[in-house]
Amino acid sequence: MHPNTKLSSPHPGGHLSSHSPWFLGLELATDQLRACVIDENLELVGVESVDFDTELAEYKTTGGIFTTPGEAYTTPVEMWIKALDTILLKLHRNYDVGRIKAIGGSAQHALVWWKSTPLPSLSSLDPHLALHTHFPSPSFSLPNTPTAQDTSAHTHALAIEALLGGPNAMAIRVGTCAQASLVAAQLLMVREAWPQEVWARTGRIQVASAFLSSLVCGKWVPMSEAEACATGLWVHGVNGQQGYWDEGVLDIVGGSREEGRRVRGWLGEVDVSGGGRKVGNVSRYLVDRFGFDPETIVTSFTSDYLASYLSCVPSSDPSTGATAVLQFGPMDMLLTPAARYIPTQSYSLFPHPAQDPTEKRRYIAVLTSRNADIPRALVRDMYTKSWSAFDRLVAIVPPGGSIGLDDKLFSFWHLQADSYPYSHVKGIYRFESGVKVSEFRDLRANPRCLIESQVLAFRIRWMSIVANGVQGTAASMNGEGGSAALANPFASLGLSFNPYTPAPLPRRVICTGAATNFPSVANLVGDAFNATIYVPASQVDSAQVVGNAHRNAPAKGYFSRASLGGAMLGRWVWGREQNGPSSASNKMRRLHARRWTMSGGVWARTNVNPPISNTSATNSPIPQVGISTGATPTPTPSTPTVTSGLGFPQRGTGLSPSLVLEEEEYEISQRGMYGASMSSMATMSTIGSMSSMGSMGTNITTPDMSLLNPGSGATTPGSVKDVNNPSSGTASATVPGASTLTPVSALPLPSPSPNSHSNSSPVSTTSYEDDLQLAQLGLAKVAEPDTDAFMTYAAIVGEYARLDGVVIRGT
Repeated sequence: MHPNTKLSSPHPGGHLSSHSPWFLGLELATDQLRACVIDENLELVGVESVDFDTELAEYKTTGGIFTTPGEAYTTPVEMWIKALDTILLKLHRNYDVGRIKAIGGSAQHALVWWKSTPLPSLSSLDPHLALHTHFPSPSFSLPNTPTAQDTSAHTHALAIEALLGGPNAMAIRVGTCAQASLVAAQLLMVREAWPQEVWARTGRIQVASAFLSSLVCGKWVPMSEAEACATGLWVHGVNGQQGYWDEGVLDIVGGSREEGRRVRGWLGEVDVSGGGRKVGNVSRYLVDRFGFDPETIVTSFTSDYLASYLSCVPSSDPSTGATAVLQFGPMDMLLTPAARYIPTQSYSLFPHPAQDPTEKRRYIAVLTSRNADIPRALVRDMYTKSWSAFDRLVAIVPPGGSIGLDDKLFSFWHLQADSYPYSHVKGIYRFESGVKVSEFRDLRANPRCLIESQVLAFRIRWMSIVANGVQGTAASMNGEGGSAALANPFASLGLSFNPYTPAPLPRRVICTGAATNFPSVANLVGDAFNATIYVPASQVDSAQVVGNAHRNAPAKGYFSRASLGGAMLGRWVWGREQNGPSSASNKMRRLHARRWTMSGGVWARTNVNPPISNTSATNSPIPQVGISTGATPTPTPSTPTVTSGLGFPQRGTGLSPSLVLEEEEYEISQRGMYGASMSSMATMSTIGSMSSMGSMGTNITTPDMSLLNPGSGATTPGSVKDVNNPSSGTASATVPGASTLTPVSALPLPSPSPNSHSNSSPVSTTSYEDDLQLAQLGLAKVAEPDTDAFMTYAAIVGEYARLDGVVIRGT
């Protein structure tokens, strides 16, 4: 069909259908545009995606982006518009879009630069023409816009931070300290470093989420306040005050008061409603061209990492212990519910993107690290050459890299420009027995020491959230008080808390991203935090698909967490329109619990594929947590569905580990090449090239990291190829074992304690209730904490913090 043709509906009745309502979630990721359709019980109905590299190959992107010298990473905006055309066409052909009652969405953190020249009206587009023909590349003053991976604005971010009085002063003023992806930094970079005509011909700028919702809504949609708080330009209103754009920062960005006001006009207004109301209805263009119901509402879109967070519905009830969401990806992020707005340089705070105006204000505290997937990929290539060997080394090497307590190994990988306190740190630092070394004597320690460093950094920085009371509780830093309070043995090292007490740490951690598919990583996180680890069932199932255990992106037919979060947001706002105010998290929990009960305790569907099989000779089905079927609707209570493998329709059954054999690792096993493939010179070349790479704001929406820097030889969870060259001079860590990887699997749902109504076994009762409630949310338990391992990590936290300070100070 020609793109400039009005489409006829393949579904008789179109939007007049009287069937149960559906809800659409969109996610504009770096590598794909993804869609997820759910019903009113939050059951999966459909999944679609558009891969930029393969389906829109005419744009010649790699991993959805262009890479250029100077740490610049850009993407063509016209490609996004064409992807929206394509995915709407897929939805039109495969689903009755007239049943969709609400659309929510999210996008990567990026800017769209519109020209000041006249543009077609969003509200009166010709439905006979494809969307991208209305807004071709010349519509934008920056046709290729910087993405969240771009770190070329790092020095501009630091310049703004310095003018505002330093990282803490900046954080108190605008809610965040210097980061390369800040809108303020991107604006300053364009004004100072790009051709003058780019700035001169700009008439409007939008964050990618507002841009996407504007195209869907057919009018200019303001950015959400959660997005505004990530710009470095917005002052969040507290105590009933209204938030506003900071004129001082605008003047810095613009270079003058006049240009600052001009930038203020570009930014437009901010939606401070909290996400609890619609921003409009679907555009007439989508109604006429694709068959959407004109009454379909559109919600405020948000950032992809916050939408992914929403999909997990983390508990904010302090009486049940803290919950953290750890998103592994090109940028690792640790998010947790916050009750108070107390910004500092140690973390970022964002208004919750889905809160009812009648609720008390809620927030999300966020810790970030740009040095995430890229160091993991580099360590993999330098020391193991296979992800299965990487996982094996993390599992078998003792905590701290050695058995003894006085000869622990520590490594710090800072390949990319990061925010405070690492804004001026770059390089690879290793310490053995407290002494700086260029390499460990035992090379096998490198994978585990890297993962430990990444996780312990979050554990230590978590305490800044606790110390400032943003969670709304006054948890002791050294225990619960009284006889339980312990003296801090590391106070002389500057550590402000006692690492031996788990009380201030999160009780449960929900992990997403490819790194979590490694059982060794999930166990390490649980041990370091003394927390139970949960992973979305959709990710557990997706990891069982051959070749997908190492990908951040979901396998074909599986939804992404951010697209699900957008669909859930649409469901909540639609319910508010119908039934009045309600708490988003409480509403989602009730809907999940109702679906669970109606199905007889069956896990929610995780994909729309037919049942899959592994590659073994028996061709037996791979056991999965969720329902692997294309059938729609939640089963009725009288006929519960039982899936092969797990699914917990039968209480107490577990998911047997399944082996995933990767093509690239099979080739390695055939050749016996587990050693490093790079010479010392090649390794340093790789480090140099990768140190210029940026990161994304979310783990789920990442492209293959091998595609981000072709030729560097580095791969990461998600890579489509491995570099299997024989070792050429670099010593390698020899790892015995097979070329197969056992992805993370779900632990059995425990049976309720026989004394659940007495006070004799509160721990087992609480554990069962936790597991059951999280299973209803589609979160599977994959690891439990080990007290001895936690104490081992507690013993090395002080030395880790001391050496981290050495790295930061450069001494």
